[in-house]
Amino acid sequence: MASLGKIARRTFLVGAAAVAGGVAFGVYKVRTPYDNPLEADLADGAATFNPWVLIDADKITLIGPHGDKGQGIMHTQAALIAEEMDIQLDQFETSFGKPDKAYWNTAMADDGVPFMFTDRSFPAESMRTIMGGALKLLGLQGTGGSSAVPDSFVKLREAGAMARETLKLAASNRSGIPVAQLKTARAAVQLPDGREIKYTELAADAASLTPVTDVVLRDPSEWRLLGKSMPRLDMVAKSTGTLEYGIDVEVEGALNATVVCNPRQGGALNSYDASAAETMRGVKKIVEVTGGVAVVADNTWRAIQAALMIDFDWGEAPYPAEQDGHWQVISQSFKDDHLDKEWRNDGDVAAAMAEGSAVEAEYRVPYVAHAPLEPLNATVLVEDDKVTVWTGHQMPRMLQQQVAAVTGHKPDQVDFRNHYMGGSFGHRLEFGHVTLAAEVANQMRGTPIKLTYSREEDFAHDYPRHIGMARGGGAVKDGKVVAMDLGVAMPSVINSQMGRAGISVPGPDTQISAGAWNNPYSLENFRMRAYRVPELAPTSSWRSVGASAGGFFFDSLLDELIHAAGADPLEERIRLMQHDVSRKVLEAVGEMSNWGSPLASGKGRGVAFVESFGVPTAEVIEVTNSEDGIRIDKVWVAADVGQVVDPVNFENLVQGGVVFGLGHAMNSEITYSDGMAEQANYFDAEGMRMNQCPEIFVKGLENNPEVRGIGEPPVPPAAPALANAIFAATGQRIRELPLYNHIGFA
Repeated sequence: MASLGKIARRTFLVGAAAVAGGVAFGVYKVRTPYDNPLEADLADGAATFNPWVLIDADKITLIGPHGDKGQGIMHTQAALIAEEMDIQLDQFETSFGKPDKAYWNTAMADDGVPFMFTDRSFPAESMRTIMGGALKLLGLQGTGGSSAVPDSFVKLREAGAMARETLKLAASNRSGIPVAQLKTARAAVQLPDGREIKYTELAADAASLTPVTDVVLRDPSEWRLLGKSMPRLDMVAKSTGTLEYGIDVEVEGALNATVVCNPRQGGALNSYDASAAETMRGVKKIVEVTGGVAVVADNTWRAIQAALMIDFDWGEAPYPAEQDGHWQVISQSFKDDHLDKEWRNDGDVAAAMAEGSAVEAEYRVPYVAHAPLEPLNATVLVEDDKVTVWTGHQMPRMLQQQVAAVTGHKPDQVDFRNHYMGGSFGHRLEFGHVTLAAEVANQMRGTPIKLTYSREEDFAHDYPRHIGMARGGGAVKDGKVVAMDLGVAMPSVINSQMGRAGISVPGPDTQISAGAWNNPYSLENFRMRAYRVPELAPTSSWRSVGASAGGFFFDSLLDELIHAAGADPLEERIRLMQHDVSRKVLEAVGEMSNWGSPLASGKGRGVAFVESFGVPTAEVIEVTNSEDGIRIDKVWVAADVGQVVDPVNFENLVQGGVVFGLGHAMNSEITYSDGMAEQANYFDAEGMRMNQCPEIFVKGLENNPEVRGIGEPPVPPAAPALANAIFAATGQRIRELPLYNHIGFA
């Protein structure tokens, strides 16, 4: 994995081979399939046709290797297989499976190349192909970047079709009837005379066959499940409290633990006094771990209570102790020697700006915590020849590597059993909570250790969304926007996050510029520069990563320029939008919201458009300036993912993304004092209250030539659309998040 960054940025074509990081690999190598991991311990009479389908005499099991953190991807993966396999949603079980390179995620390459999603040129497509090949060779199994559906859409349907056709072949061999005369439905092969042979009855026969790989996928007009509203597979279990999350794992003989580490992240542990904690009821052991100590007890509550009784002498933070110091470092980074990359330089910005600058502005976004409902946790059992890990995580194979490095085992000796996650938003891309659990378990070999963070420790040791600042201006002429010059300064979230995993990623950080450089507007004169700020507090990917900041920066400045030009906010965006798919998204949200219709006094509408992860998304927000503060009344969202796999889940993800984006834009931030995060729990980072939640109307378009994911794209437009609506209602232009520092909310 250490060569990932080099492969991403040092790849070029030489004849029929790709040269990546100095290593050449041909098309044959990339196309060669991995061994099926399900064959390793296949029971007698069981059949597997590929890494995603397993059948025995009793049941059908579908493997969904992408991690489910509430976005419903286990359901979606299963539905993709079930559609082609001709099985109903109640006719199979699901499993996350074991980590394996066969589950590589090629779609992660799409957002990792320095090309706009609208760019389908030979260089852009070649780089995507090469990056995808490199990720396959690395066996990168991961869930993130709204890549799970794009990664799964074709190959899981192919997996289902392979299973279906192989089972038909088994039925043909048994019955003597040609395959062409056989049909399938409801997990059975149907014979011409009306008889049926269940798939489970054919398992033993199919086990001896070479899987059929030459399959044709069904036309969408024939779909039974996909494209239609489906009851999610986890719905009943979640509603009844029976779904097992990582925190629900109970292993016989386990002890419970919690950790307290230096709240000045990266600071040292100078000394500690645990004498009071050691005598408390239920405490079994107190051990040192990286950056702090762990308390092991007979239950989690007692472990946390004992941890509160330990006196610590913590070392200083390796970043500015006070929040003002962070802003000062960022402010001083708008210099040529900090330039990470000039991402756009279209037209002649200097000449256009010289004719007259209409707007000059500075924008800010804060650190923001992930704060998922399920606290960080992991259960680990270390034995001499094996390590077993139970938790929910987004990067299974990298987790094996990280744990193995702690315990001294080989990665393939780490048995990782993935679980549902009670939220993540990027939090469970990190490994620290798992490696700390492994540190404790390694010191108590043979005893399972279930480590759970307190909520306060979770906040204190979250790696939040990166902080950022933008400075920009623009010019208008004849009622139109004619130029924009935008600079964005941030620390590198990629270097911070990957550095903790021991991976070096050279080259520009695409997440400093995301949401700003890659907008598909056809601005005549547009320059966008990204400045890399020296590392401050450690940061990590947060739902929509750089686009959550870049979208606010770019669209806010664009809205100010449109206002200065005296143009209509939606009409001018549509005029500037020459990309057909994106323009239709803007037109759709205008129709949905009845844009331009009269509004009562004190009301205002704002619109924003941001492309992230290949999904053009537009939002219109309507607010009321009431006596109690700003009330968000309605939100309209249009997004184009190419194919809406499940309309209900699509709508839910969009609505959830809007609430997530609005709540954080309104109320949430992480600030530092004395080197420590000042926010310690949900009351310090409220998000949106239920009574504040607006009506949210959703429309999914299907003009995008590529199938995309929707988990993150609804987040970035929420903040600028709200700020633009507040301006429309009040005349107050707010250029800094969270908004509550400048205006109240009802």
